[in-house]
Amino acid sequence: MADSTYQNVIRQLDEGAKLQEVRPLPGSFSNESMRLAYETAVGPKQIVVRRYAVFGDYDRGEKAEREFKTLALLQKHHIPAPKPLLLDTSGALLGSPGIVTSFVDGQQIIRPANQAAWVVEMAQTLAHIHTIPLSAAEMDFLLDSNEEVVWFLRNDNAKEKMCEHPDGRSAWQAVQDLLPTIQPVPPTLVHIDYWLGNILWQDGCITAVLDWEEASFGDPGYDVAYLRLELAMLGTEQLAHAFLEAYVQASGRPVANLAFWELAAAARFMPDPEGMIPEWQTLQAGPYSATTVRQNFSNFIASAKVRAGVMGKKDDRS
Repeated sequence: MADSTYQNVIRQLDEGAKLQEVRPLPGSFSNESMRLAYETAVGPKQIVVRRYAVFGDYDRGEKAEREFKTLALLQKHHIPAPKPLLLDTSGALLGSPGIVTSFVDGQQIIRPANQAAWVVEMAQTLAHIHTIPLSAAEMDFLLDSNEEVVWFLRNDNAKEKMCEHPDGRSAWQAVQDLLPTIQPVPPTLVHIDYWLGNILWQDGCITAVLDWEEASFGDPGYDVAYLRLELAMLGTEQLAHAFLEAYVQASGRPVANLAFWELAAAARFMPDPEGMIPEWQTLQAGPYSATTVRQNFSNFIASAKVRAGVMGKKDDRS
C-alpha cells in the first residue's frame, strides 16, 4: 500500500496530520496489519490499518464489517480490544477491504513469569466476553460458531487432510456422531480463535484481545476448548486444567460439551499440529520440539475421546 494511501487514511481522522512511519505489526499472521505513526496539531498518534487476506470464498467486505461492529460492541462492554475508527468494505480507501483501529500497546506472551496469574487473567477475560448480551441485530452480523467450527464435516478435502493424522479419522467420526447429542446452550459471543497470538499483555494485564474477523454467536465452550488445546500442545497440561478451573469460577457454571468442542478444535491443527511451532517461535523463542508437540496433541485428543465417551485409541489403518 502506497504512503499516499496511508496519508489519506490519517487525514480522514485528523485533518492536517503528517505521516511519520509505517511498520508491520509483529505477530500478525493471517492478515496484513500495519502500524501508522503520525503527527497532529495536538501531538503524535498511532493507529492500525488492517486488511484481510483472501481465504476461500469468504467475503472480505463482510469480514471487515463483522470485525468493525464486534469491536464497537466490545467497547460498549469494556472488553480490552482496539477501538474501531474507520470501516472500508469495498477497498475504496484502503485498496482492499479492511478496517482502521486504535493502536494498543502490548505483546503476546507464551512463557509468562507468573503462569498462575496468566491463566486466570485469560480465563476471566474470556468469561467476561461470554457474558455480553446479544441482540437480534448483533446476531445478524455474527457467524454461527456452532456451524463454523465443524466446517470439516461438510468439506471432503478437510476430511481427507484430517485423516492424514493418526487420530484424524476417529476424531472426525466422533464429532460427526456426537454433534446431534450435544447439550443445548444459550448462545453467547464467541471469538473462535482465542489463542495466545491474539492476546496482548502489558505489566501482567491483558491490554487487548485481537482478531475478531470470525466473531460468532454460539456455545462458549469452543473458546475454552481451543485455548486449552493450545496450552496442552505447548506441554503445559496443568495450565490447561488451571485455565478451565479459573474459567468455571469466573463464569459461575461448568463448561458444557467441552470434550466435544476439544475434538472439533483439534481438526483445525490436523494433519500437522507441529505447524504451530513457527508461529510460537515468532511470538517467543523456546524449545518447541515437533515430536513433543505431536505427542502432546495426541494425548489431548485421547483424553477428549475418553471424556466424550469415545474409545481413546488411534485409528485402525490395517
